[in-house]
Amino acid sequence: MEALRKHGGNVAVMDRVNVDTDQIIPKQFLKRVERTGFGQFLFYDWRFLEDGVENPAFELNQPEAKGASILVAAHNFGCGSSREHAPWALQDYGFRVIIAPSFADIFYSNCFKNGILPIRLPEVDVQALMNQAAGKRFILNVDLEDQTMEGGAFSSSFEVDTYWKEMLLNGWDEISLTLNYESRISSFEKEHTV
Repeated sequence: MEALRKHGGNVAVMDRVNVDTDQIIPKQFLKRVERTGFGQFLFYDWRFLEDGVENPAFELNQPEAKGASILVAAHNFGCGSSREHAPWALQDYGFRVIIAPSFADIFYSNCFKNGILPIRLPEVDVQALMNQAAGKRFILNVDLEDQTMEGGAFSSSFEVDTYWKEMLLNGWDEISLTLNYESRISSFEKEHTV
């Protein structure tokens, strides 16, 4: 997994509440076993019209959202089923940071496990950030080490669990973390062989 220490990127705004995982990655695209290739299907039912043409009204299809790597969303982002494909699709599309007032719990932990930093901010701060980014390209700089972010007239600090912070800073997933103890595990196994 790629480490995340500091990230500067263009912001896309999705001012919708209760964005569920079936909207993030619709069920008909869950046939792959790899973690890649899902970005093309991200928000498929919203991004595209029935004839397959991009929906010009959808937030991520706006010129200012092109190439965005930071998504700012409303309450309860990632609700619905617990599919890990949702963070896979967001990451494959290019998002490294998602900011919202609240997230569904399983989605929130799945983001960390897949190299995405989900940041909970008070609703007033999320709204201020949305206002700053509305209708234009807006660059936000996020510093995980210092737990701060700033861009334009906006600045804020954020909380993140120490465990998840260390995982992202080092680019570890749970398997990588276990492998850090490989020599201790081997020693234990040798000492306790029957």
